Amino acid sequence: MSLRTPRGPVAVTAVAASALAAGLLVVPSSASAAEIRIHDIQGSTRISPLAGQRVTEVPGTVTAIRAFGSSRGFWIQDTEPDRDPATSEAIFVFTGSTTPSVAVGDSVLVSGTVSEYYPGGKDAGLQSLTEISKATWTVRSSGNALPAAYRLTPSTIPDPYTPDAGSDSIEGLTLRPRSYALDRYESLEGMRVSVENAPVVGATNTYKELWVTAEPRHRRTARGGALYGSYRDPNAGRVKVVSLLPYAEHPFPVADVGDALTGSTAGPLDYDNFGGYTLAATTMGDLADHGPKRESTRKQKADELSIATYNVENLSPKTAQAKFDRLATGLVEHLASPDIVALEEVQDDNGATNDSVVGADATLTKLTDAIKAAGGPSYEWRQIDPVDDQDGGEPGGNIRVAFLYNPERVSFTDIPGGDSTTPVTVEKKGGKATLSASPGRIDPANGVWKASRKPLVGQFSFRGRPVFVVANHFNSKGGDQGLDSRFQPPARPSETQRTGQATAVNTFVKALLNADPKAAVVVAGDLNDYQFSPALADLTKGGVLTDLVTRLPGDERYGYVYNGNSQVLDHILTSRALRRADYDIVHINAEFADQSSDHDPQVVRVRPGGVI
Repeated sequence: MSLRTPRGPVAVTAVAASALAAGLLVVPSSASAAEIRIHDIQGSTRISPLAGQRVTEVPGTVTAIRAFGSSRGFWIQDTEPDRDPATSEAIFVFTGSTTPSVAVGDSVLVSGTVSEYYPGGKDAGLQSLTEISKATWTVRSSGNALPAAYRLTPSTIPDPYTPDAGSDSIEGLTLRPRSYALDRYESLEGMRVSVENAPVVGATNTYKELWVTAEPRHRRTARGGALYGSYRDPNAGRVKVVSLLPYAEHPFPVADVGDALTGSTAGPLDYDNFGGYTLAATTMGDLADHGPKRESTRKQKADELSIATYNVENLSPKTAQAKFDRLATGLVEHLASPDIVALEEVQDDNGATNDSVVGADATLTKLTDAIKAAGGPSYEWRQIDPVDDQDGGEPGGNIRVAFLYNPERVSFTDIPGGDSTTPVTVEKKGGKATLSASPGRIDPANGVWKASRKPLVGQFSFRGRPVFVVANHFNSKGGDQGLDSRFQPPARPSETQRTGQATAVNTFVKALLNADPKAAVVVAGDLNDYQFSPALADLTKGGVLTDLVTRLPGDERYGYVYNGNSQVLDHILTSRALRRADYDIVHINAEFADQSSDHDPQVVRVRPGGVI
């Protein structure tokens, strides 16, 4: 969950030093007014050759106006372009919180200071947006025709995505729009662009944004999304769509993945810190509802143990009852009432209030009551309260992992001794593995769990056979550079902690298997990483675990959608004794504008001690 901070007047009033810190590159000086046109300002790299200089009477036609928020202004585009494909012919004129007194179709002469605005601040690592700030203008004529929109298609979006700068900045590199997708987008910065009959690959969110793809046949999921299957291919055709149209007259489309915007969606190509290149629509296509329905998995058979994982997204007693009811419906109707559920993001009993409360009984009572009211079983739970404010997540929330289980189908083996700081160990009794404490936390003092959730392991018994389940919620990707970062390839520093966490869990599973090579072990949860990531390589190292998502057909390997990319963050892994597992990602959230969580749950059905 991220907070959005709008750009404020500091971008046009601060001196150079403070402006640079706020994300605006301004070095005051002056430039000759003679023959300065927009493509001269934009130049052939990401940084304007005139950055910091004042320009006068730059001609252009107003193509769109942003008349809301603290980032108001208008776009102008030159109707007499040069022949260099690397130089954009449009630019944003920033007016701060003042609504500009222009109309679409006005021919204007704009004077002001050329600046480079870094969304989120320069330290965020994103690219900059070339603007004219501190602007004045004169209107020469009105009602002029707008330049034709540049159509984004598979033939106009090149592959690969970006030049490789060895993780350094690409700002100084000459744009090669015929060679790299990011260079193509940058060469169109501010210009009118369009997509036609565009598939929706990211559902409408609360900020009235959605994602489409201009490459309708490129790496699609089985249900119509854009599949993110490797670091090398981030699906270059993805573009975020927002609207410049008044919502009262033109409601923003409420779209799910698999829907489409038919006809033309057109407007200037913007850039922001919540999705990168963005089509700011002045013409919005019509919504066509092609999206698939929410899925339901089959019910487990009498001799099958079903184990699910579900990130319930900052759940606390302060959460609206409607969300508890929808989570319950999902568990009962769509997941067929799993025997065991590993929950992630269970908050303490007063949610984000930052005090000494760490217990979560009220949260779990409210959830289990909702499940029973929805026709589900009377689940019991096991969990361990974290040390206050030591497990990351929303400040004060004390999120943790927890187990629900159906006592009519499976029993929990309670072994005293587990607490927030004592590490659980593996013991061998009667030739079988057992735990020193159940539930217990894995290696909680290890530095890899700093400000992150500690894994919880529980020992269960199903039809007389022990089953060990490890619930996880690895550290987030916070601090990683975005796919469209100005540093290429982008750095992923959060991987270091996750690989350490994966190694700690792998070591614990090895201890179980050393005590009993036939031990039935299930590792489940939100691992915050991809099936092809270093963390998953370390978690499965030595062949001790199989990541079940890798057994699915390629176009079904996803359960989370971020910036229009359908990807894997949640996983269920099994030991060799459970190699014949029946696994399902149940798509009920991530592809939909109406969600009870941003994650899709997963379920596996196994027969401990037998075969499926």
